[in-house]
Amino acid sequence: MDLRPRKKQPFSGFTKAEVARMEQFLYESKQQSLDDGCYKKLARVFNRSSGRAGKPLLKWTQVQIWFQNHQQKSSSQQTSFVPADPQPHKAHQTPNIPQGEKDQELSRLEFEARSSKDGAWYDVNTFLAHRFLSSGDIEVRVRYVGFGAEEDEWVNTRTAVRLRSIPLEHSECHKVKAGDLVVCFQERQDQARYYDAHVVEIQRRLHDIRGCRCLFLIKYDHDNSEEKVRLRRLCYRPNTITQYN
Repeated sequence: MDLRPRKKQPFSGFTKAEVARMEQFLYESKQQSLDDGCYKKLARVFNRSSGRAGKPLLKWTQVQIWFQNHQQKSSSQQTSFVPADPQPHKAHQTPNIPQGEKDQELSRLEFEARSSKDGAWYDVNTFLAHRFLSSGDIEVRVRYVGFGAEEDEWVNTRTAVRLRSIPLEHSECHKVKAGDLVVCFQERQDQARYYDAHVVEIQRRLHDIRGCRCLFLIKYDHDNSEEKVRLRRLCYRPNTITQYN
């Protein structure tokens, strides 16, 4: 029997945008070892992205294995790493950030916009243009993460653009209260989208090795339908962060 440790196999289900983000992150880290917190935050960012809608949720260990394999490959080749740019026309580039500020880079201000097509919230990749309405409001043309130019649309900055919602940690479930505004990942047979919702009722359960096992009864704001969900499908709004501290 071969008792030698087997090499961890890389996960092959990353999207092109996710690979490009990890390549950029690897380049900025200067090949230094990253801690588990960085892998977990990247996994949460990817799972929150509309580009992963309808796809299996990523595990942070899959992100970790990707980095470990690519760090080993880069070290053996002894060459400088040049990240691929999946969006050469992107309006801005991520600046180099010292290793100690990676958490800040991941949590810096990002935005989401509500599509007029389905009323769901999508992560904003780029603000392409803006215009002033006769009402005094401002509209911006946005490109969503994971979508092409054919899905660009004009949205109202007052009613349909806001800071990006933030996934809840398993350890934060006890801070969620009935009546709270949340953003819920709605999974249907033919679609998976993020919608505003309010917490109606909470069934508290003991946590286990998988994390939070509580059930949250939520009511979606767009159609008043109700559903019981796990914590992993909930995000909180940055403007309500004080109640989660």
